[in-house]
Amino acid sequence: MELGFYGATREVTGSCFLLEVGRRRVLVDCGLIQGSRRHERHNRDPFPFEASSIDAVVLTHAHLDHSGRLPLLIKRGFRGRIFTHRATVDLCRIMLEDAGYLNEKEAQWENRKRERKGLRPVEPLYTREEARVSTHRFHGLDYGQEREVVPGVRLTLRDAGHILGSALAVLDLEEAGTRRRVVFSGDLGHTGTPILRDPETIDRADLVVMESTYGDRRHRSWEETWAELGGIFREARQAGGNVLVPTFAVDRTQMLLYMFKRYYEDWGLDDWQIFLDSPMAIKATRVYARHTALYDERAAAFERAHGELFDLPNLSLSESTEASMGINRIRSGAVIVAGSGMCTGGRIKHHLKHNIWRREAQVVITGFQAAGTLGRALVDGASHIRLWGETVRVQATVHTVGGLSAHADQDGLAGWYTGFGDAPPVAVVHGEPDAQDALVARLQADGAAHARAMRYGERLDLVASGAGLGG
Repeated sequence: MELGFYGATREVTGSCFLLEVGRRRVLVDCGLIQGSRRHERHNRDPFPFEASSIDAVVLTHAHLDHSGRLPLLIKRGFRGRIFTHRATVDLCRIMLEDAGYLNEKEAQWENRKRERKGLRPVEPLYTREEARVSTHRFHGLDYGQEREVVPGVRLTLRDAGHILGSALAVLDLEEAGTRRRVVFSGDLGHTGTPILRDPETIDRADLVVMESTYGDRRHRSWEETWAELGGIFREARQAGGNVLVPTFAVDRTQMLLYMFKRYYEDWGLDDWQIFLDSPMAIKATRVYARHTALYDERAAAFERAHGELFDLPNLSLSESTEASMGINRIRSGAVIVAGSGMCTGGRIKHHLKHNIWRREAQVVITGFQAAGTLGRALVDGASHIRLWGETVRVQATVHTVGGLSAHADQDGLAGWYTGFGDAPPVAVVHGEPDAQDALVARLQADGAAHARAMRYGERLDLVASGAGLGG
């Protein structure tokens, strides 16, 4: 009975963990490696296991750094089922097909260069069609529903409060009379996140595999965050430019639209034209609107009183390329919510090209920015950025609103861990080194006898005392 770590080790993206129970092999998550082009090239590397040897996959949620290599896993020989929450199935239909489209476009762009150099063409990592077909393998579950995914491995999903359908994966294992419970946090939600319920507490585990994205910091309070956003819009109105909001299509977009509606008058949003310029975010918002049973009580009550959470009188949904291009003719008074959240692609890059050099423009960063991304460069205060081979001066005001994170901060992570009554061992993953090390120190100070950050390729013996983590 062993657990191998093949992603999100000493980094945030590429979650991938291999559980072996008897002769059965279950993969937990199979995510894309995201960041710079150098990082992303590793997505083409061979898996460190035979894809055909995997019997089943458990997927914690739809974000591509957890789900994005599933079509590739199937392309390379996986023939089993993928178990996840029903809402995650709906979101993955959108997100994986969009990833396939981007793969095709990237391959076309690369092959034009290779043709000029007389080099052999490359294939897309996977295509839209391969992504669409991959979702036929998905099997949707509800929170609290126990399911045997393979003999000796039983799965129960609990609400992780991170995005719609995000789950804590509780895996009860049995081999030759030995029983163990391993709990994967997936991405753990930020307590009080709008729309979603708070992460559920699990009372028992033999090993916890825990994310650490914000393991070295504390978020601002929600009240301070809303006040900060209101101040940005007031500042922007005085400056007279546009407001660019690079955003993640899933959850961050829906959170923002909901809060735009809640604070519509307080933030003076009736003075703006608001554009949701992301076909994927538009589709994801429709998924959120269908799964109202997953809302927390406050959001459910607000919807009963005011109608659909995402319906604003001055909101335009820009689905076509032509509509998106039309926004770039607006020099003032537009709030442009567009992907991608780390500015690595999508329509936000076009809006940056038309606005980032303007002193009156505002850019609002609303989430984690991985090392090597354009968004990270803006957060770090870059004076110039590169867009399609052109150097562009950064003169817009860049705001980093950290309190909007959908990830738990250090206090949230440590607080969730205290729900385990027996202080189980913790394998820390999914964080940059400083964040992982800070969380390990916090957990140890709070009473975790065994906690450490995992490294790529490590394997833990789940039968050993302390799950093989050592002292």
